Amino acid sequence: MGRFFKDEVFESQFLRTLGHAFYGGADVGECLALAGRLGSADPERWHGAWHQLAQRTYDLGQASFVAGQRVSAREAFLRASNYFRASYTFLFQAPLDPRAIAAYDRQAEAFARAMTLMDHPAERVAIPFEDHALHVLFLRPDAAEGARRTLIVTGGYDGPAEENYFMSGRAALARGYNVLLYDGPGQGHALFKDGLTLRPDWEAVLKPVVDFTLAQPGVDSNALVVLGVSLGGYLAPRAASAEPRLAALVADPGQFSVLEEARARLPAWIGRQLPDGNRLVLGLLGRMLDKRMSHVSEGWALRRGLLVNGCTTPLDFLRSTAAYTNEERAGEIACPTMVCSADADTIGTSARRLFDALTCEKRFQTFAAAEGAGGHCEAGARSMFNREMFDWLDTILSRAGA
Repeated sequence: MGRFFKDEVFESQFLRTLGHAFYGGADVGECLALAGRLGSADPERWHGAWHQLAQRTYDLGQASFVAGQRVSAREAFLRASNYFRASYTFLFQAPLDPRAIAAYDRQAEAFARAMTLMDHPAERVAIPFEDHALHVLFLRPDAAEGARRTLIVTGGYDGPAEENYFMSGRAALARGYNVLLYDGPGQGHALFKDGLTLRPDWEAVLKPVVDFTLAQPGVDSNALVVLGVSLGGYLAPRAASAEPRLAALVADPGQFSVLEEARARLPAWIGRQLPDGNRLVLGLLGRMLDKRMSHVSEGWALRRGLLVNGCTTPLDFLRSTAAYTNEERAGEIACPTMVCSADADTIGTSARRLFDALTCEKRFQTFAAAEGAGGHCEAGARSMFNREMFDWLDTILSRAGA
């Protein structure tokens, strides 16, 4: 049983939103008051409560802006962005609810308002990508000249680029890094506005992002770091295997194989039949998944997966994950790599296998539940993760003269 919700999925999503308080994405009291009003795992009440809080916070920001109070306005817009994002969490399924699209737009707009009020330069740009353009946020710690270290953050299944500012972007800026946040296929803008679904060959996605980054003034070409958050713990290593221009890579949590991650949640005798084993067993699994998908919380990840991967059935979704593997690729990663895992995180069960497959300089970092950092992506203690990552990066990059 969770501290705020009896339902584990609602609890984890609440902690995800609350955890951004450390970097300005939430206010503890506001979130606790909301949890007290909700009480139960009700998607409709969840959306309504978070959306109402987001709008109220946005209005406070607007009032401060009109009054010329830049700091107060910026702080309110940042919180509003995170709250609007939280509001569509349980609407995240196919077909996309118009309320989810509207809430996505509001979180992006609120964050854009905050960017115009930041003390450091921040801009929203579009990087050409095949027949579309990738949504990118590029932020610098200050306006001073000189080449700096740069952190590129690759997100996961349902976190937009804007949310990654609260994950590690703000922490990077405080340490003098440039920060690039982006949405690839299946993420944020690419999914909501362009209809692009996820793809396993993330090297094709990261390449134009790196090309753009290295073309920017003030970027040290010898100090380019990629961080993969959530599913990014698979995507970033996959891309890094074909990207020689990286100085370091961090996977949080590391994932060797998305199919292996899925199998870990199933009875072994069923999981080993994926993706194309015994038809009778897979038929049974399909019926089990169909039933589970209708459950409010237990089916949430399946409904999300159908949307992001562009699949029509839960079984098709699980089968599609077979293409998302770092087998025969992990050994091609050349830059120093930090692979992370958290005690109570059900994602990252294949992190150790990814680590063992690496032939580069490497470090395995576990985050402890006893220290409050055991959840997915260390949601309750993100500053602890950032401390470990950036202190390690300082050693790696300083040694390289970057």
